[in-house]
Amino acid sequence: MSLSDCYTPDEGPKVIQPGKQKLLSRLNRIEGQVRGVIKMVDEDRYCVDVLTQISAIKSAMDSVAMQLLENHAHGCVAQAIKDGEGDAAIDELMMVVKKLSGKTLG
Repeated sequence: MSLSDCYTPDEGPKVIQPGKQKLLSRLNRIEGQVRGVIKMVDEDRYCVDVLTQISAIKSAMDSVAMQLLENHAHGCVAQAIKDGEGDAAIDELMMVVKKLSGKTLG
């Protein structure tokens, strides 16, 4: 599998995620937390309590993002390097890391 194998012309990027069920379970849990925050706001709950829940959601999302990033590095990027397409894969990986961190590098 090369970097180009991670893309399909008709459907865009597509990859089979290792640990897909675990990721989906975590995302469903986060979805429930977001619904809880919506309810808290609707019920005029104390701001600090709402912000605490938002902080927990952000942390959970960061954890999911890191797992997906690791999957990508060990899957598509590793294979692209083996296939001689490493520079493009690493450039793409670094672009995603920059977006996730909210920072620009070098």
